[in-house]
Amino acid sequence: RQLPPGVTAYRNLTYAQVCNTTLKLDLFIPPATAVVPVVLWIHGGGWQSGSKEQNPALPLTAQGFAVASINYRLTDVAIFPAQIHDCKAAVRWLRANAKTYRIDPDHIGAWGASAGGHLSALLGTSGGVKELEGEGNPDYSSRVQAVCDFFGPADFLAWFKTNPNRVSNADAPESKLMGGPLRDHLEKAKLASPITHIDKDDPPFLIVHGDKDMVVPVSQSQRFHTALQQAKVDSTLMIVNGAGHGGAGMQTPAISAAVVAFFQKHLMP
Repeated sequence: RQLPPGVTAYRNLTYAQVCNTTLKLDLFIPPATAVVPVVLWIHGGGWQSGSKEQNPALPLTAQGFAVASINYRLTDVAIFPAQIHDCKAAVRWLRANAKTYRIDPDHIGAWGASAGGHLSALLGTSGGVKELEGEGNPDYSSRVQAVCDFFGPADFLAWFKTNPNRVSNADAPESKLMGGPLRDHLEKAKLASPITHIDKDDPPFLIVHGDKDMVVPVSQSQRFHTALQQAKVDSTLMIVNGAGHGGAGMQTPAISAAVVAFFQKHLMP
């Protein structure tokens, strides 16, 4: 993907070292005279595939945002909560290194799709949940100031109630995330669900989901949006008619414009 003019790319920066795994991110800084807000991109792939090189957030650099795209431990390396530990470590690293890269430590957003949408949403709701913090730069906060969640699972327990076959299937991506069939890991499934941790201090959310999604049901985002609103959290839900799990239906100019407007509203000083 072509870098917008004037953008400086810092690739393969090490943001954490965990259990013999070196975790890296790519950081893209737009031309600016002052500090800039940063959006953390978290890739999808069922927590078992994908990489930071798949980075559709890059065009945000043309709008004055820095973009950090991260790798995190996949399920063949470690089970939950390793993935959210890594995302939080990346946020703290960005704050710890804000001066070096001219980023604004008080305006950090998260954006992800599918498994990345789940981790972005969990970043948003689980600020202050000790067992999800992990390690690295402990003097810095892992909270984010805005979250864009593209069709991520938000309530594993509700999902299993509507689709009981998945509960017993050890090969389902979310079973691999938990370390075994969900029916054996209900407490962990609850801990991993962004909906569990919602409170009034959570940042604003933009949730985007296709109504023809056959992988993660749109009801996941509907339930999540309702719960956020009930807690008085600023939440916007965009249901995309005819769109499936990603693909062209989720890549329209209207959706791109909504994402830019959302981050401009909540991250630009």
